[in-house]
Amino acid sequence: MIKKRVVVAMSGGVDSSVAAWLLKKQGYEVIGITMCFNLPQGSRKRPSCCGIESIEDARRVAEKIGISHYVLNFGKELESKIIDNFCSEYLKGRTPNPCVRCNQFLKFDLLLKKARAFEADFLATGHYARIGYRRKAKRYLLKKGKDGQKDQSYFLYNIRKDALPHILFPLGNHTKQQVRLMAKKIGIKVADKPGSQEICFIKEDYRDFLRSRLAKTGVKIKPGPIIDLKGKVLGTHKGICFYTLGQREGLGIALGYRAYIVKIDKLKNAIVVGQEEDLYSKVLAAESLSFIGMDFPRKPVSVKAKIRYNHKEASCRLVPLKKNQIKVEFLEPQRAITPGQSVVFYSKDTVLGGGLIKSAHL
Repeated sequence: MIKKRVVVAMSGGVDSSVAAWLLKKQGYEVIGITMCFNLPQGSRKRPSCCGIESIEDARRVAEKIGISHYVLNFGKELESKIIDNFCSEYLKGRTPNPCVRCNQFLKFDLLLKKARAFEADFLATGHYARIGYRRKAKRYLLKKGKDGQKDQSYFLYNIRKDALPHILFPLGNHTKQQVRLMAKKIGIKVADKPGSQEICFIKEDYRDFLRSRLAKTGVKIKPGPIIDLKGKVLGTHKGICFYTLGQREGLGIALGYRAYIVKIDKLKNAIVVGQEEDLYSKVLAAESLSFIGMDFPRKPVSVKAKIRYNHKEASCRLVPLKKNQIKVEFLEPQRAITPGQSVVFYSKDTVLGGGLIKSAHL
């Protein structure tokens, strides 16, 4: 029997390390690849995902489990596809999720193409998600990981449908605790390595990153008014790129009640504040849509949705709009629906699709 070849994206962390080990144990011919990036302009420190320590951790794991290992530099692509978008979105008063774009453009597009150049049958990562297959519909599906606390399907909704048959998620049926126990059993040093909780290309506060990078590119950050819902000027903000919906700290105003950012108005260069109850909305509009578990709905359909990664799923109705946009109507109001973030649609454990939040309060 000919072994199937699989490229595993190895970050030097415990998840991708165990993923590679599991696949070798299952009889695959495994090749480890670590994605390396140049130091981004405007960043003071090398990203954690491609520092020497992480690359060396991945190399040592590969040597320990007996697989080949390569380091590929995707610095230009990180700049053009992820970092430029990250900055431009904040300048528009939106709050981007770079991990979603990284999966879409780097891991499951560019890296998948590199895997094919290695004549590999599959690309695998350490994500906590699963790939399924619906025979009746002849459709591959993206499904939640078994570990509800670690499920990462939210970040993967925009993988192309034609890529799903070529992707493996070896950790999908395991919990994080099980993965750490396996790592200790194997004897790899990253068994207790903490998971990354930061944006990979930023080690400082994102505001410092934006200041430094935008200053070097000649983009001026303009202060503007902080206003209430009636338009009354309450203070001055330092630039809309430094704020996000739901934020309460750092406004520099005292109103006698807790004030939250309820809207960022790019056209007026204004920050709008209100009270806690003003953060809630039952309706949003989404764009840049990707449907992988269903076709684009031609009529209203009931599903569940998450408006951010750590948000609880909520029942809603999808109503198709013009120009590949969709309206999402929730049964219950949702807190701080944030433009630039992703809304992801589910049916039980299956990802139906998702898109970028364009606006709320339609």
